[in-house]
Amino acid sequence: MFGVYSNALKVKDIRRKLFYILLVLLIFRVGSQIPLPGIDRDLLTEFMFGGGDGIIGLILGGEMGTIFAMGIGPYITASIIMQLLTVAIPKLEQLKKEGEEGRKKINQYTRILAVAMAIMQAAGSVFSWRVAFIHNNIFVYVVAALTMIAGTMFIMWMSELLTEKAIGNGASFIIFANILAALPMGIMTMYYASIGGVWNAVIVVIVVILFVLMVGFAVLVQDGQRKIPVQYSKKMVGRQTYGGQSSFIPVKVNIAGVMSLIFAMSILGFPQQIAMFFPQPEAGADPSWLLRVVEFLNMTTWYPVGPYDNPWFTFPFGAIIYVFLIFCFTFFYTSFAVNPVEMAENLKKNGGFIPGIRPGKPTSDYISRTVNRLSWVGAVFYAVIALIPILIEWFFGMAVGWGGTTLLIVVGVALELVKQLESQLLMRNYKGFLNT
Repeated sequence: MFGVYSNALKVKDIRRKLFYILLVLLIFRVGSQIPLPGIDRDLLTEFMFGGGDGIIGLILGGEMGTIFAMGIGPYITASIIMQLLTVAIPKLEQLKKEGEEGRKKINQYTRILAVAMAIMQAAGSVFSWRVAFIHNNIFVYVVAALTMIAGTMFIMWMSELLTEKAIGNGASFIIFANILAALPMGIMTMYYASIGGVWNAVIVVIVVILFVLMVGFAVLVQDGQRKIPVQYSKKMVGRQTYGGQSSFIPVKVNIAGVMSLIFAMSILGFPQQIAMFFPQPEAGADPSWLLRVVEFLNMTTWYPVGPYDNPWFTFPFGAIIYVFLIFCFTFFYTSFAVNPVEMAENLKKNGGFIPGIRPGKPTSDYISRTVNRLSWVGAVFYAVIALIPILIEWFFGMAVGWGGTTLLIVVGVALELVKQLESQLLMRNYKGFLNT
């Protein structure tokens, strides 16, 4: 990997793209420290202590109370919604098949939807932070909300510039920078836990070993794929013979990527977003039904079953629902990411076939069975990676500061960057790391 970066820095064009990435990420991190007009961030931190924005805020959002507080979250949410609508609405599906012009229209719809999502999220955030504003009046609230919306639109513009002028997907780099920015805090949390007596040295070593194993496991499955063999029939054109070569169809184990985890967390976090618009009960008062729903869906909480003041037992409903949603969204996302019928038809048109499988419906059924089996493997992998940090918090009594989704995103973006650099270096006659 280090050889790839070393060779990349020797090429002026690639070096310029890498520096461009660093410049945009630097602007993003600087903006994440600029406070909203009229807000007291110290008071906000005190008010939100023990709460915060959760894992979704860590991945997609910025620092609380800043102009980039929402991060790229509304744009990512809008992109997910548009992907789902593309499958559900025939007109959008037809636009997707029209090539570059169709994709431009879908991207325009995504931006409009992102603005609408940003308006709703900004209104909810300002309302929930209202006690932290120095001057409590409607003008201050409107200015703060508009500033947050403008910040999100600026981040969306920067991510599109990264995609166009740099290497890889710009939104992925923004999320990548967000997660890495929180890494020192996670390390400090473990350090203070060890010196404060919450964790002993053995627990710290166990947590570090689990983290290393998770990274290795993530790299293994991220690159894992099933190669379906394909044979092309020979054709005689005059005296020349064409075709007859062998190939394969690569089917990745993690077809859905981290989308299944992000979908699952979005569903579980939706009641918490709604709760931001309602006043919180006073200390010592019974929680409202909405807060009970939020507690019920909390992935790290064992919810009491029975009378609230004297429960019969507790059960991790949130974690169980989280795993269930991961499986559901893995198969759901895979179902429209891979079309076995279309793949079988393309093979038949090009004179290809899978050895031992008849063309047509038997081929599509075989591809469908293979994809479903891989989806089970991928879903189990996602669930295990997502549950390990939760199990650590349950057994050791303290959050580790990183989650399965953050780990998958960091590993995925890092591997994708290496592959992109490798391909560009090979185009310039460099011997890359993957071919040594």
